[in-house]
Amino acid sequence: MAKYTLLLRETGDQFAKLSPAEMQAIVARYAAWSTALRDANNLAGSQKLRDGSGKLMRRSNDDIIVSDGPYAEGKEVIAGLFVLEVRSYDEAVAIAKGCPHLDFGTIEIREVEIFR
Repeated sequence: MAKYTLLLRETGDQFAKLSPAEMQAIVARYAAWSTALRDANNLAGSQKLRDGSGKLMRRSNDDIIVSDGPYAEGKEVIAGLFVLEVRSYDEAVAIAKGCPHLDFGTIEIREVEIFR
């Protein structure tokens, strides 16, 4: 079985005007979806990233530049991730089609390369 990371991308402002009850309903959808993955032994891990905070690092000649991010330079941010353990990209895509995040943003699917 291979591992595939689902990178959940969004613009960062989709949830700003939602009521607490609406947010709880969305959280419940993600929880139900991830529980089903876990029960099927397809979920290797998941994380929600904290909204509105982070750092961007880049090298400029001999210096390392650290800036606040991720909103400073991109229209989309990575809001979270899931790691699936499945047989193929096709299976990862089929599973990702049921992810609630598609109602709020995009999902990038990448196979995890294991170095041995």
